Amino acid sequence: MNKPEIASIEQDELQAPTVSFWQAFWFWLKLGLISFGGPAGQISIMHEELVERRRWISEKRFLHALNYCMLLPGPEAQQLATYIGWLMHKTRGGIAAGALFVLPSLVILIALSWVYIAFGEMPLVAGLFYGIKPAVTAIVVQAAHRIGSRALKNNVLWAIAGASFVAIFALNVPFPIIVAVAALVGYIGGRIAPDRFKTGGGHGKADKSYGAALIDDHTPTPEHAIFRWPRLVKIVVIGALLWVVPMGLLTTYFGWDHTLTQMAWFFTKAALLTFGGAYAVLPYVYQGAVGHYNWLTPTQMIDGLALGETTPGPLIMVVAFVGFVGGYVKAVFGPESMFLAGAVAATLVTWFTFLPSFIFILAGGPLIETTHNDLKFTAPLTVITAAVVGVILNLALFFGYHVWWPTGFASGIISSVDWISVLISMAAAIALFKYKRNVIHVIAASAVVGLIVKTLIL
Repeated sequence: MNKPEIASIEQDELQAPTVSFWQAFWFWLKLGLISFGGPAGQISIMHEELVERRRWISEKRFLHALNYCMLLPGPEAQQLATYIGWLMHKTRGGIAAGALFVLPSLVILIALSWVYIAFGEMPLVAGLFYGIKPAVTAIVVQAAHRIGSRALKNNVLWAIAGASFVAIFALNVPFPIIVAVAALVGYIGGRIAPDRFKTGGGHGKADKSYGAALIDDHTPTPEHAIFRWPRLVKIVVIGALLWVVPMGLLTTYFGWDHTLTQMAWFFTKAALLTFGGAYAVLPYVYQGAVGHYNWLTPTQMIDGLALGETTPGPLIMVVAFVGFVGGYVKAVFGPESMFLAGAVAATLVTWFTFLPSFIFILAGGPLIETTHNDLKFTAPLTVITAAVVGVILNLALFFGYHVWWPTGFASGIISSVDWISVLISMAAAIALFKYKRNVIHVIAASAVVGLIVKTLIL
């Protein structure tokens, strides 16, 4: 091969790709079907596919978008997909990317939730969940450790995490109040002692290049991504209508106190409080769905998290399970339409949970793309993340109590312990912490152990 031919090949390799809307559409659908591993795994998949292999976006622009998504409430991986889809193919691209990230998970969870609620008492299903629940306790502890190791960089942040734990565990302070106080502390602390409230390193520096990209470091901002006030107002108005119209119909047809109306209102609030990821909002979902509304039991909440861990899509999709079980158990459409009630409730909950994420990206994206500056004012987020560590630790204790002492302390603390569940939790923790095993592998192994125990021993 002569030098001109080699030069031609090298030039072709460096050329930015061209991607049609439908090419991107099928990729986003594929991503929605394979996006296991929580936000870290999902972001890793997108980086490998979009930055390294397909070169749809440069490293710098990818991280710029990710840093914005990290500041927002909601699932950052889904928001990142929405952002990149919007940047490439305007509003329809953003909606397609974000929706396809969620829809496969919704369909799968509706099916699995029905199997769970309809056949959960069968020995096979009961045995599988007997092993899964102790593993989930270890997984939540790992989440607290993972977030804490990144967020708690000094004694002040450790103290905030401790205060958060005491507030929710001992004082039963509602999660929204914890978030609001943490944000206020971060806002004030960031001005009084900024060095104490710096973020823990973010996502690294954009110092790598994988060749020319469709959206490269110096690619001019697309026309549709330039900030304009009329467009911002348009997006906000449309977004508000997409919330007001279904909420108004639910209130008018069913009434404010109806299960479906209350689900829509509750999960709208939850969507605005998911700073720090799904594990951060789960305590709030528990406080409302289990403690206040009685849509499901503590045991069902643990089982729902296990299903969320083993299906593709954002972990916050556990809300679809909560909606399905609540709608099914409450029989909101009557005893003859219980599956329909569950499916409608799950879909409704998903709509109100993810609608704010689309509005944040479509409304705020042009401002971020136009400025191209580093994001400031991250101290409130730093403190919220620190507070979230304490909240997640409380969640782990909540799960552990219901799994290790399934009958409570009726016959004493020691004699009431389910020692097999404790051993499964310890084995799962060792696999996660020491051997760095994948969450899905740990859940699968624990499910097999649970089935064996239930079949041969109990």
